[in-house]
Amino acid sequence: MALTLEIVTPEAKVFSAAIDTVVIPTVDGEIGVLPGHIPLLTQVSSGQLVVTREGKTEALIVGDGFAQVQGDVVSVLTEHALEEAKIDENAIETAMQRAQESLKTGGSDMDPAEIERLESVVRFSVAALTVRKKR
Repeated sequence: MALTLEIVTPEAKVFSAAIDTVVIPTVDGEIGVLPGHIPLLTQVSSGQLVVTREGKTEALIVGDGFAQVQGDVVSVLTEHALEEAKIDENAIETAMQRAQESLKTGGSDMDPAEIERLESVVRFSVAALTVRKKR
């Protein structure tokens, strides 16, 4: 029996496939999901999501969001997601620097939602660069 994993961002469905297992980064630590897992709704934190299928392991980088396990379907709704092979270090570093600069220059007049968005970009960038440099 296999799991179905779907990773969706506001822009597109980034990943959809039958898998054997998935390890999801959450605010409370990593959780592993196998076929037959109990129903679950959890908050995802920026980090490395690890998928195993057909004996091979692959990593995706996900941003903040939510994950739901219902039956043998795992749905991850996240602000950002990127396959490890598609990480462009220069683009990620540039985006992180722009977000950090905006946070520094924004001051107290900045909208709290914009602060949270920029901080999310920084967290996602750090996760992507960390995974890329490990491999």
